[in-house]
Amino acid sequence: MAKEVGRKLIAQNKKAHHDYHLHDVFEAGIVLTGTEVKSLRAGRASLSDAYVTIDRGEVWLRQATITEYAYGTWTNHAPKRVRKLLLHRKEINKLVRESTATGRTIIPLQLYFQDGYAKVQIAVATGKREWDKRQTIAERDAKREAAKALKARSRR
Repeated sequence: MAKEVGRKLIAQNKKAHHDYHLHDVFEAGIVLTGTEVKSLRAGRASLSDAYVTIDRGEVWLRQATITEYAYGTWTNHAPKRVRKLLLHRKEINKLVRESTATGRTIIPLQLYFQDGYAKVQIAVATGKREWDKRQTIAERDAKREAAKALKARSRR
């Protein structure tokens, strides 16, 4: 079988950009069992309630859902088990420094296969307030209206 090349998106946390101001972004490997990999290849994952913690110098992905493999046997995995993330020591130290600041948390943004390896994109984030969310929506609408007006003007 030929080695996979490129990036295949499995799951995305779409609410992350709406609910958080994103700061630093990291790419981490993820430790999986065999049935988890098969379930991911079928596209059966969700990052909606997931978050990342750092315990004793190790980074862990919590509350990420990878549904049970349909053809698995008694060796099937637990859907919401805690999964270890693989990062370099310098990256872990930077995450510790940034996440200890007031109001900051670490959230997963995407789960994907990169050249055959399962990866998670994580980011240090600060929660948005309600007025921040409204302001972001207003800016997006203004950009959309400006692009629409530019397009209509160029047609003439």
